[in-house]
Amino acid sequence: MKLFPFSLIIAILALSSCSSAAKSNKQASKETMLNIPQFNADSAYLYTKTQVDFGPRVPNTKAHDECGAYLVNQMERFGAKVIQQKADLKAYDGTILHSNNIISSFNPAAKTRILLCAHWDSRPYCDHDPNPANYHQPVLGANDGASGVGVLMEVARQLSQQQPTVGVDIIFLDSEDDGTPDFYKGAQDENSWCLGTQYWATHLEPANYHARFGILLDMVGAPNATFYKEQESMNNAPDIVAKVWNQAKEDGFSAFFVDQDGGAITDDHVFVNRLAGIPCIDIIQEDLNSPTGFASYWHTTHDTMANIDRTTLLAVGQTLLGVIYKEKP
Repeated sequence: MKLFPFSLIIAILALSSCSSAAKSNKQASKETMLNIPQFNADSAYLYTKTQVDFGPRVPNTKAHDECGAYLVNQMERFGAKVIQQKADLKAYDGTILHSNNIISSFNPAAKTRILLCAHWDSRPYCDHDPNPANYHQPVLGANDGASGVGVLMEVARQLSQQQPTVGVDIIFLDSEDDGTPDFYKGAQDENSWCLGTQYWATHLEPANYHARFGILLDMVGAPNATFYKEQESMNNAPDIVAKVWNQAKEDGFSAFFVDQDGGAITDDHVFVNRLAGIPCIDIIQEDLNSPTGFASYWHTTHDTMANIDRTTLLAVGQTLLGVIYKEKP
């Protein structure tokens, strides 16, 4: 053991302390410069549960109307400029659906804008239920609908507390899930899905709206969910897929955002790309080993809060916040 003079020890400790402080200040400066808020998964879980507590949010029902009022009220509380785009839309069987796209704008003066969206309605048919007697029962839609909206509500809460340098528009799309059921004996029609999105994309609100890119959330709350690179997203906006998946990797969420191609899915983003001309991707849970491509409870009576996990909500929400707050005008 070598003995050092006391004065030398003091000098070494002081130098070490200065070095550590400089390193700490550098890291703090970096975090301050990026200034990305921390997503609160408990909050997103509560927003998801509150929707589910209304019951199935099927158009033309009391639960749908009450949940819609709740969503509008919450987004206005977050300081968003809210537009309710109401329209009567025709389902595959001729039923008129009283629909309401809820459009919330943050930092409305910003010219550079990001579109975030999720459908808030739930499906009127459990047409994949293991019990055929349940085919005409509505889906509660905890994961398929409410989870995406819950994540975006927590994103909105963060936007209300810290304004990003770009504008953000959050649209809760209606009448997404009234598409032709499997038990229907007639033709299956792709255009019977995503009716609210088709209406919005051809009747843009705000007027002449355009965004740099869009991100759709669908079924983003299940435990150990896997989000593959959906093919319509890759065809229309591969750079946005890369941006989101790279952010997820940086945040440590690669187990959720899998670096692998998934299937092509008819979802709201298809019509945002096709009709509105906005490059839009879909973050959607896929199960490549399932015959439907989705979880076993998809479009069944079992799509309940039991399938919602805070860690998955965090993975999606924190990734979105990273993308939003890093985007430059």
